[in-house]
Amino acid sequence: MDGIPPIALDAMGGDNAPGEIVAGAVAAVRDHGVPVVLVGSPRTVSEALAVHDAAGEIPIVRAEEAIAMDEGALASLRRPRSSIAVACHLVRRGDASAVVSAGSTAGVVATGKLRLRAQQGVLRPAIAVPLPTRPHPTVLLDAGATADVKPETLVQFAHLGAAYAETALGLAAPRVGLLTIGGEAEKGNKLTKRAHELLAAAVPSLNFTGNVEGHDLLNGVVDVIVTDGFTGNIALKTMEGAVRYAFTELRETLESGHVARLAAALQRRRLRDLRKRLDPEVYGGAVLLGLNGTVVIAHGASTAKGVTAACVLAMNLARQGTVAHVGERIAAGHKHRRW
Repeated sequence: MDGIPPIALDAMGGDNAPGEIVAGAVAAVRDHGVPVVLVGSPRTVSEALAVHDAAGEIPIVRAEEAIAMDEGALASLRRPRSSIAVACHLVRRGDASAVVSAGSTAGVVATGKLRLRAQQGVLRPAIAVPLPTRPHPTVLLDAGATADVKPETLVQFAHLGAAYAETALGLAAPRVGLLTIGGEAEKGNKLTKRAHELLAAAVPSLNFTGNVEGHDLLNGVVDVIVTDGFTGNIALKTMEGAVRYAFTELRETLESGHVARLAAALQRRRLRDLRKRLDPEVYGGAVLLGLNGTVVIAHGASTAKGVTAACVLAMNLARQGTVAHVGERIAAGHKHRRW
């Protein structure tokens, strides 16, 4: 793809590693033309490739250690030669254009910060997650990278999210909203009240439209929703749980009788389209913004489909120059800042 270095895929990270990870890599290479290098135990990865008659088709970079899904941020220090650490090193060295991992989020964030370092001027990195709104996804950040933040950090998150929306979604002036408990400027705690003041002062470098509430997450009223990592992670998981519950109830209702099954058959296409739109694997995962390198975090339970989508997303972000655009946004924000 235009001479861009391959995606460094952590073959050992995730609940379904290495089988589903390798299967996703094979599909990314064969079906989408995305160059991939698999990082992990050569013997284990080779055996997984052989299942798909792909032995020798995808390069393997040795990494004998792996960060387990139940390990936290400190594992990045205890395992300096883990698969995610080696993948980040490839990006830092210029031998890969992006990192993709379905491993422990805490481990990926900590390792990314340690190996790739924050971009100049970035206070804290943030995890950006696309929410399935119409007519295009809404970017929610931070979804769990930084739990405790200052108001100034939320302003930077707004710039990070705006840069991502501009490159990944093609939006010229993404609308930014601050997640809090009311639409009025004075609603919220000390953090959000002060953040609202700073965000309002950041106009016109930011298209800040005001506060949004929890029920606005899927309404598409803004293009970027900003919050701290603690609140964002709870909001995201609450929304995911609610969607799963709603689909379970809907499926049971549609299977409850002859008439219901007939109605479901008549609406099969629309139901299939809805399920696809709400499937988190379709979007490829979250993006860790603010580092000197592209990092995509796939869902821990990703199947091959989700891994393939994550590789495609990572390659697109690398081609679009998202990291460079984030740096430009942060630099511009510093020029216009009033704090």
